[in-house]
Amino acid sequence: MFSRKFPTLSALVLALGLTGAAQAQGIAWVSSEKDHTLTLIDMKTLTVAGTVPTCKRPRHMRLTPDAKKLVVACGDSQQADLIDVASRKSVGKLPLGDDPEIFDLTPDGKTLYVSNEEDAEVGIVDVASGKRVGAIKVGEEPEGVLVSPDGKTVYVTSEVASLVHVVDAASKKVVKNIKVGKRPRRFALTPDGSQLWVTNELAASVSVIDTRTQAVIETIKFQVKGARDKDITPVGLTMSADGKRAFVGLGQANHVAFVDVASRKVEQLVLVGKRAWGVGLNKAGDKLLVVNGLSDDLTVVDVASAKALKTLPVGRVPHSVVVVE
Repeated sequence: MFSRKFPTLSALVLALGLTGAAQAQGIAWVSSEKDHTLTLIDMKTLTVAGTVPTCKRPRHMRLTPDAKKLVVACGDSQQADLIDVASRKSVGKLPLGDDPEIFDLTPDGKTLYVSNEEDAEVGIVDVASGKRVGAIKVGEEPEGVLVSPDGKTVYVTSEVASLVHVVDAASKKVVKNIKVGKRPRRFALTPDGSQLWVTNELAASVSVIDTRTQAVIETIKFQVKGARDKDITPVGLTMSADGKRAFVGLGQANHVAFVDVASRKVEQLVLVGKRAWGVGLNKAGDKLLVVNGLSDDLTVVDVASAKALKTLPVGRVPHSVVVVE
C-alpha cells in the first residue's frame, strides 16, 4: 500500500529548509476542505511556510503513535492520505468508506476507527493491510470518534440521536448509550482518563462524562456577551497536557473558551475569527491554535495572557490543525 519512490531533490530541499529552529518550535498542519491542501505554519515565526497537496476535501487529521506520519481523512476521496512528516510526501492511502468524518487510531496504531455519517456506522480499517475490515452500526450522523488510552473502548457521537455510544472494541458492539446535549460533535479525555468531555453544538454546552460510571456528571453552558444562544455552537475541543484547562471553539460565536477543568467554570473568552472550529495546542501548551472555518484563517492565541497574537490565512474552509514537533 505504500509508495516505494525515493524523495526528489526538491522534496529534500523543502524538508531541510524547514528543519533546525523551525522544527524545534514545531510546524502546524492545517487542512483546507476547498483547496485540497495542507497549509504549514512555522511556529517559531508564526508565518506560512508552504502548502502540501493531498486528497480531496481534507478534514480531520491525526499523527500516528510514532509521530512519523500524518493521517488525513479526505471526505470526497473516501480515503485517508498517509503523509510522511519528514519528507512531507504522501506515502500511502487507506480506504475510509463513504463520507468519512472524524477518526481515531488505537494506541498501537494498528487499527483505525472512522465515522461514516451517511451510513450511520463506524468503519474499521486495518492499517497494515490497508483494508477496511468491518463496521459498527451506531446512531444517525455519527461524527466524533475517540479510542480510550487502553484501546478497549471506542466512543462515538451521534448528532441526530444526541448520544455518545460506548463501543467495546473486542466485541465490536455498542454496550451503552449516554444521553448528552443536542448535536454532540467532538471529544476530549482528561489526561488521567477519568472524564470524557463532549461538545454539544446546538445546546451551547459541553457534557462531562465520568468514564467509570459512564454517566454525565455535569453540563457546562456557554454564554458570550452580545451573542444569541443559537449562535454559540461549540465543536472543537482540546485539553492541556496537565489536565487543568480545556479549550473549546464556540463556532459561530467567533470565540474560544478557556475552561478550568476542576471547577468546570469558564475563565476566559477570546475573540478569534469567524466560526471558530478546530483547536489545537503546541507541546509546551503556551500557544492555542484556532481554525476559523468561515474567515479562512487560523488565529494563534497566547495561553498565558489569553490574547490573540496573530491571524494567518490557511486556505478555504479550514477544518483541523495538528502541531508536529
